[in-house]
Amino acid sequence: MDKGCIIGIDVGTTAVKATLFSLRGDVLKQLSTPYPIHRAAGARVEQQPQDWIDAVLGALGVFEKECQPGSVLALGLTSQVNTHVFVDATGDPLARAWVWQDGRAVLSAQQLDVTVTDQQRLDWWGAPLPIDASHVLARMHYMAEHDPAIWEKCRHVMLPKDYCLQRLTGACVTDPLSNIGAVSLDSQFVTPLLDKVPGALERLPALADMCDTAGTVMAGLPFAGVPVSVGTMDAWTGLLGTGTTQPGSGVYLSGTSEILGILSPTVRPTPGVLVMPRCHEMTLHVGPTQSGGASQLWFCQLMGLTPAQMSELAATHDRSKPYPLFLPHLQGERAPLWDAAARGVFIGMDASTDKAAMALAVYDGVACSARWLLDSLQQSAHCTLSSLNAGGGGFQSDLWNQLRSDVLNVELHRSAVKDPGTLGAAGLGAVAAGLYDSVADAFGNLASSAVSYVPDASRAGLHEDRMALYKRTYENTRDISAHWQ
Repeated sequence: MDKGCIIGIDVGTTAVKATLFSLRGDVLKQLSTPYPIHRAAGARVEQQPQDWIDAVLGALGVFEKECQPGSVLALGLTSQVNTHVFVDATGDPLARAWVWQDGRAVLSAQQLDVTVTDQQRLDWWGAPLPIDASHVLARMHYMAEHDPAIWEKCRHVMLPKDYCLQRLTGACVTDPLSNIGAVSLDSQFVTPLLDKVPGALERLPALADMCDTAGTVMAGLPFAGVPVSVGTMDAWTGLLGTGTTQPGSGVYLSGTSEILGILSPTVRPTPGVLVMPRCHEMTLHVGPTQSGGASQLWFCQLMGLTPAQMSELAATHDRSKPYPLFLPHLQGERAPLWDAAARGVFIGMDASTDKAAMALAVYDGVACSARWLLDSLQQSAHCTLSSLNAGGGGFQSDLWNQLRSDVLNVELHRSAVKDPGTLGAAGLGAVAAGLYDSVADAFGNLASSAVSYVPDASRAGLHEDRMALYKRTYENTRDISAHWQ
């Protein structure tokens, strides 16, 4: 079991991250290849699918040069979800992919959402999940109405993982967990919902388990013949890559957005929370915010800083002294609010406010958005957690990590792997290839934590007050934010 290695690839919002692991979970080599996001009027946020596969193949090419022939035993992919690419019958993109932040289908979403009853939501998803502008059906509806020529040529609407999977193996397949809002709790497509847009169901790839083998890498590509798993979404692979597999455990992932989740077989329907179909004896209550690392990136670009410089700057502000409150709704908010009209807010500034105080406020605001989500998740899962496993590129600042622990009032155990999503993808590939007996077996061997952050009890009252103010600020600025639509 110690011989050989596995590869995990995460097609993220800002970059493809690829890691070569040993079968003990040791990082042998990791690569990150960034690509642009194209933003335009009309709430358009897009990416070029070719950028994804170019980065994937580039990383595999580098790994192949450094590996002994036959040493790579399995490959797995994961990706951002609610990002969609419309492809023709040959698998070629008909337009740029719509990133999960894209809001152009908001009216289509509203038209569809009012046709779904509260009881149907509970029957299908186990929670009052709304249809928002990132829902695949809203985007299909929009395309059918506004660009019928593309809709007519469209053979499949694919997620980034599945698009790259097809380019690697030739297989057109997806998994139930990645198809949020299109799949019910029994891991099947929700036919009564998808029938609301004629032709929608037939344009979605076939469903398969995340641990199934989709196929092998095609001849002529790096690692030809290596088995590739179907894989699943980034939230799930991040969960697994941090070693979160048991009921009553939870995860906090930070990248472009913040993703929090709790494993619990108990479901208490809660507004704003997604309850995933039960999979490999796990029921995940989960939610993504809209802007986590994206808030840090925005502030860094505005102030001409690197993330490391921002963290150093924020550390110079005495946390016992007042600092502004920040709402990180730079492009709406997802869980638990699902409010595309929400906008970012700084409040409480005066003439003494400096860049250090604002930097700390950005970190604090993202932590508050995560706290609001965690409270909703704990209600949905009917449990209160004292700790969360944590990981992702947004967990590199010790100051920010401690602030998160304080605001959420939980211990955070940061993964030993910087990109747990790639470890999760690789582990699923290993299960599909028969290298491990089960998901629990795989990640019991592969995952570990490196650093822990314990909440400062002396700050609990302060952060409870700021959390209450955060919620009041959101409620009291909703009407004002609507003027920017």
